[in-house]
Amino acid sequence: MASERDTGDGEKRAALLEAPLRVINVGLERFAEDLAAQGVAVQQVQWAPPAGGNALLADLLSRLDG
Repeated sequence: MASERDTGDGEKRAALLEAPLRVINVGLERFAEDLAAQGVAVQQVQWAPPAGGNALLADLLSRLDG
């Protein structure tokens, strides 16, 4: 039931939820594989924290940017 203050956002949300799922997966490839096996459009992104997660090394590397 739409309220008087509804500006059409409810329709936008409903359309978004009814649209086919599209996923960007960062991390474990298995999640992307499982989604793809179910027919979901999925893009796998290979990512790792800068400097392997070493905060000191990441800080030093960021200073090289100039």
